[in-house]
Amino acid sequence: MGTPAELISPRSPRVAAARRLARRNFRTKERRFIAEGPQAVREAVEHRGGGGASTLIELFATVEAAERYSGIVDAALDAGVRVHYAGDEVLADVSQTVTPQGLVGVCHFLDSPFEDILAARPKLVAVLAHVRDPGNAGTVLRCADAAGADAVVLTDASVDLYNPKSVRASVGSLFHLPVAVGVPVEQAVAGLRAAGVRILAADGAGEEDLDAELDAGTMGGPSAWVFGNEAWGLPQETRDLADAVVRVPIHGRAESLNLATAAAVCLYASARAQRAPGGCRSVTPS
Repeated sequence: MGTPAELISPRSPRVAAARRLARRNFRTKERRFIAEGPQAVREAVEHRGGGGASTLIELFATVEAAERYSGIVDAALDAGVRVHYAGDEVLADVSQTVTPQGLVGVCHFLDSPFEDILAARPKLVAVLAHVRDPGNAGTVLRCADAAGADAVVLTDASVDLYNPKSVRASVGSLFHLPVAVGVPVEQAVAGLRAAGVRILAADGAGEEDLDAELDAGTMGGPSAWVFGNEAWGLPQETRDLADAVVRVPIHGRAESLNLATAAAVCLYASARAQRAPGGCRSVTPS
């Protein structure tokens, strides 16, 4: 790739439009968000939205990053994405990070209708109810992706999926699995239960023990884990919606687990049980 002849001006309307996406009201109005760094931009280029077009709309890149990640830039150009070469100050301004990684993409929203998730008959779902910290939301999404979950649901009381911190914390997993947003927790639970999914509320004070659930063989069917607020967990009305309220056992002296760690333990427990003989993902010999 040749060196670009001109860098985009920090005062360009394109830079101003991208900068505004740091604010939720502009993201919602434009149905666009910022993805920062080579991993997220690579995933955005490859992800296809409606009509088969790339989810990536525009790409801002420093000359150094464009040379280092030439494969990503070339893929963006091949997908018809407008590429702007920019200085470090523009990347920092658009990405809202102190040390940007040289690539910042503007992307279409990519959340899925909740009805489409239900129609796909999911076997493992993470439901984020009242999760307010964007870093935690993105990390739980990453855990769900790693555990092989079929979908993630963010309730209407949870943080914005497209908050830049959420997007960064997902490390590209945002582009890997369906995510529904703005679903009332009662609707999420009712819809998943009607789809044959068992509802498990994760709570440190839960009546059921995760190890006991595994030993009893109750974890092999389709499951949705409901995770609550980082500070105060799940309210009683949400706990009452679940088929079981399950705690992760603390075998040592730690006071508790943080949200993302507990979510990883719970999701992997379900994933393993579902893939064991007799589980809903196990292979039936022909």
